[in-house]
Amino acid sequence: MASDAELLVAWSKGDQVAGEELFERHYEAVSRFFRNKSGDEWSELCQRTFLACVESLPRLREQASFRSFLFGIAYRQLYRFYRERAYDQARLDFATFSLVDLNPKASSIVAARQEEQLLLTALRRIPLDYQVILELHYWEDMTAKACAEALGLPLGTAKTRLRRARQLLEVELGNSAESPEVLTKTLTGLDDWARGLRAQLEG
Repeated sequence: MASDAELLVAWSKGDQVAGEELFERHYEAVSRFFRNKSGDEWSELCQRTFLACVESLPRLREQASFRSFLFGIAYRQLYRFYRERAYDQARLDFATFSLVDLNPKASSIVAARQEEQLLLTALRRIPLDYQVILELHYWEDMTAKACAEALGLPLGTAKTRLRRARQLLEVELGNSAESPEVLTKTLTGLDDWARGLRAQLEG
């Protein structure tokens, strides 16, 4: 079986079958990345991401894995998407602004369980930089090192951001939970609720 990198090289040389196979392998993960962050335009951003893979092919050799390379492109496409729509790009700080600030209707996901909906709501209320790294970690099972590669961060910075992201998420969960019992259940089962959301997105 051809590797992802081999498929991308073949696609860049005009092999459409290789491009379709690469798309099939990774479409669910990329769509998952955008569906909680870009509203009805998530499909277009998926397309842009795969096309940008071909344009960014020389950078693939610098990445430890294709998934880090792919999510790095998705990350940059998402931020470009919001910068293009910002009235004041100079003030647009993704370490400060959340999706609720940028686009209150950004998510196209409706969770089936109370704890999962609470988690989705809390994710969208923390700054986008922190939401992104948490979703890569919990939904895509990416280590801090893989997140660092995808986001172009030093490993120490990625670890710090991930730790801070969890703290911010806990605060938002506490603000949104209808009862202490629901909050405790959500926090203690965070991995399970994240996997449940991922399963819904794949469905």
